[in-house]
Amino acid sequence: MQILAQFLLRLAFGLATGMGITSSRQVTSGFFRNHLYVTLGLATLAAMLLASLSTTAMWLAVAAAIFSYVGAAAWLYEARRLGKVMLWLVAACSLTAAVINPLVASTTQAIASIQLWSSFSVATSGLVLGLTMAAMLLGHWYLNAPGMELAPLRYLLAAAAVALLIQSLVVGSGLVAEISARPSVSIAWLLFVVLRWSFGICGVLALLWMAWRTLDIPNTQSATGILYVAVLGVFIGELTGLLLSAESLYPL
Repeated sequence: MQILAQFLLRLAFGLATGMGITSSRQVTSGFFRNHLYVTLGLATLAAMLLASLSTTAMWLAVAAAIFSYVGAAAWLYEARRLGKVMLWLVAACSLTAAVINPLVASTTQAIASIQLWSSFSVATSGLVLGLTMAAMLLGHWYLNAPGMELAPLRYLLAAAAVALLIQSLVVGSGLVAEISARPSVSIAWLLFVVLRWSFGICGVLALLWMAWRTLDIPNTQSATGILYVAVLGVFIGELTGLLLSAESLYPL
């Protein structure tokens, strides 16, 4: 339950952030309204999972769900400024809940730097998950509003690629530190690491580049199809990273 709650909170944070940085002038309000219901579902399920684990994190998840509902109502009535504020509140509550409910509890001052490292990895992981999913959802939204400009989708693709590169640095340095700290590693552990990096990082980066080039045609439907696979890649990659990190000292 701990891993699933982490995944849901990170995804809610990243998705809300992705919508928050998307231009409401170039993208119709229905995109924000409909997908705030997604963050509502993510935050609600996370709150249910956290009920027996962390009271503070649970209430933050509840707050994220409430802000999602209020935000959806704001976008329904074209209250764009309030809608944007709600998006950032959803992102803030989700991220805070994920950070204060870590996978590995650390209590000694000697590893305060590792705690900070792990907290930063929560944010980068959430951005990778949410920005990639936001790009896929926006690509799908072009079916409803084909006259929209491509600039917002390109912006999300670029943001997702930057987040993925930063995440690769964070977990790459964590991998080096973890291998140095371990006396030995098992074959199964190495296989998970290979899966995490081959499909979850390198593969997704290639897919984001393919989607970018597909927009040069332009063909938003094909780009969206590629992004569906990219979302599958980040889901597998980040879930694998969560499984590895749950048994490691460093974020992987």
